[in-house]
Amino acid sequence: MKFSVTVTLKKDVLDPQGKVVEQTLKNMGMSALKGIRQGKYFIIEINEKDDVKAKAEVNSMCKKLLVNTIIEDFEILKL
Repeated sequence: MKFSVTVTLKKDVLDPQGKVVEQTLKNMGMSALKGIRQGKYFIIEINEKDDVKAKAEVNSMCKKLLVNTIIEDFEILKL
C-alpha cells in the first residue's frame, strides 16, 4: 500500500526559502504570483493490507520522525 505525505510549514511560521523562491520568480517576470511556501514530500510504501492500520502506521512515522509538529503540518493521502 502506498501513501503520499506532504509536509508544510504552519501558516504563522516564517518561510525564508519560500520567500526567496517567490521573489526570484517575481524578478523573472511572474508578476501574477501571489505567494509560495516550500515543504517536503514523501512517498511511503508499507506492507499492510488494512487501510486503517496502514494509515495509522504512516501517521506514527510522521509524528515520530518526518514532521516537526511544532512548526509543520502534514497531510496523508492513499495512492
